[in-house]
Amino acid sequence: MLKYLTVPVTPFQQNCSILWCDETHKAAIIDPGGDLDLLLAEVARLGLTLEQIWLTHAHIDHAGGTAELAEKLNLPIIGPHPGDQFWIDGLPQQGKMFGFPHADAFKPTRWLADGDTVRIGQATLNVRHTPGHTPGHVVFHSPEIKRAFVGDVLFAGSIGRTDFPQGDHDTLIASITQRLWPMGDDTVFIPGHGPESSFGRERKVNPYVAGT
Repeated sequence: MLKYLTVPVTPFQQNCSILWCDETHKAAIIDPGGDLDLLLAEVARLGLTLEQIWLTHAHIDHAGGTAELAEKLNLPIIGPHPGDQFWIDGLPQQGKMFGFPHADAFKPTRWLADGDTVRIGQATLNVRHTPGHTPGHVVFHSPEIKRAFVGDVLFAGSIGRTDFPQGDHDTLIASITQRLWPMGDDTVFIPGHGPESSFGRERKVNPYVAGT
């Protein structure tokens, strides 16, 4: 069974998620934007073996700690989609712009594409390419536990910003309606910021996508 713990990190309170297979205690971490000591303390407290880094996209609050963590523990970096290469290359500049600690650029061990899968221990998650917030954004979906880790595509009551370079509102709405909604109304999603919600709830009450 897949389990997870969400830990807000950085001044942006970005939801970093630690996922693990309960049978093997092997773990992956989604979007280690910063505060690595806090994250590693949680991994140790849970008795997990951290084996992979998964990225939804390469904005500084999601990817800022990636290079340091990968180097420290010799971990593979999985994702995002190649469309975010320019965001990865610009991580040092992003850090300066937003007052974050220095963040090195990196080369993902494996790029992701729509329809790929990722695996940790005995658990397999599906990957969907969901551009709009960034061109290379991906989400991770576990049908087993009906959870989706959606980064900054969708929030409780809102959607991701599209005013960044290569963001696009219509593309984002298409990603939500064509890639997220088919996962099912009862699927709970973990957004990049703020509380969890379900796709069914957002289809009813979210003013940006209600009725879609």
